[in-house]
Amino acid sequence: MRVCVIGTGYVGLVTGACLAHAGHHVICVDNNEEKVKLMQTGQSPIFEPGLSDIINTAIQAEQIEFTTDLAAGVAHGQILFIAVGTPALPNGESDTRYVEAVARGIGAHLTSDYKVIVNKSTVPIGSGDWVRMLILEGFAEQRATANAAVLAGTGVTEESLTSGKSVLPEPAFDVVSNPEFLREGCAVYDTFNPDRIVLGSTSAKAIELMQALYAPIVERHYATDKSLPPVPVVITDLSSAEMIKYAANAFLATKISFINEVANICERVGADVVEVAKGIGLDSRVGNKFLQAGIGWGGSCFPKDVAALIHTADDYGYEAQLLKAAVSVNQHQRIVAIEKLQQVLKILKGKTVGLLGLTFKPDTDDLRDAPALNIIEQLARLGTKVKAYDPIIAQSGMRHGLSDVIVETDPERLADGCDALVLVTDWKQFRQLDYTKMATLMHTPVMIDGRNFLDRAALEKAGFRYVGVGRG
Repeated sequence: MRVCVIGTGYVGLVTGACLAHAGHHVICVDNNEEKVKLMQTGQSPIFEPGLSDIINTAIQAEQIEFTTDLAAGVAHGQILFIAVGTPALPNGESDTRYVEAVARGIGAHLTSDYKVIVNKSTVPIGSGDWVRMLILEGFAEQRATANAAVLAGTGVTEESLTSGKSVLPEPAFDVVSNPEFLREGCAVYDTFNPDRIVLGSTSAKAIELMQALYAPIVERHYATDKSLPPVPVVITDLSSAEMIKYAANAFLATKISFINEVANICERVGADVVEVAKGIGLDSRVGNKFLQAGIGWGGSCFPKDVAALIHTADDYGYEAQLLKAAVSVNQHQRIVAIEKLQQVLKILKGKTVGLLGLTFKPDTDDLRDAPALNIIEQLARLGTKVKAYDPIIAQSGMRHGLSDVIVETDPERLADGCDALVLVTDWKQFRQLDYTKMATLMHTPVMIDGRNFLDRAALEKAGFRYVGVGRG
């Protein structure tokens, strides 16, 4: 099938590349010329395991193209994905200006050829009808311009045009909500091995085309375990599909805040939250995922989506007390590392603290709303010298938002002269570091394990004083 993906962030680029890999002909559109030129050479502008290989393979097979030309993308695609960002505004509301611009732009280039226009961006509940309105407004502007050109160049009267003889026929399209559930660092895997695919629409024709698009994925052609049954496809209305996305992320964020709340109680009563999480996670009604206590959640999805759902509830006269509590717990959890450093080192002014990891999670280069940024800010405010090492940040040379931290190029340089280390991001390679050597380079070998990720016994054997989260 012919596909157009508008927006090449995490969602758009992964979606476009994976659909191309699945045999569809994909055009990815972005208004950033430098980014498009980079992708045309086969390079990914984001770090995502496996993505660059898929892009290069698709380019060589002539299954994917990258352009800034929206008109070309709209003309090409039977299915058009809107996959631009919807960042949070200060009041928690989603900033939908990019979705609006794209929807109007699509309308400005529509013809009578039938299109399925897919909301892949995480948009406020009720946006399906809003996007349809914007597309029609964009089309109306296109038709008005075309009609004006006809009036100026011929003897046709305005009355004849307004009586139904417009030069452009009505567009034929349907809007579908198809929320994404991709985890950064696992986005390619998640695309080919989804837990479910959600399709929201009242159009049988649109749903049929979307099912054909996803058929290779539903049938597990690219799955790591092809013996699994077909991927469940949830077919529902637009609003329910939009709510599924928000509810899923809000639940997972709340689950993390719950285990962090439990961890804080564990510390006070002498229990070990790791053992508690293991015990409750064996209950099939609870499950063991997202029960890792630590310094809280961050990234581009959880904070934004929870805030948007709270804002939506407020708009409709309901106070989402549980979600507000989840956010409050998470905000407190960001400073747990600071509290533990103060308990061990007492005065932080004039001390040097090293952070192991900066990104909000491993296997990504994403620093959006990363707990590390809060920790850096608080330590700098307290007069602490802050150093950090992150494998992907060191490799990429990114420094945006890191003015108050010295970014080191290896773990040993990080440890040199530090009074304590804080594990912030649970990169798997951090389990294999030479902690014995690192301990000898430090003023005081203290490890604050902000993810309960490291082997306590191994760290203590290496000479560290180990402090976890909720470990009693």
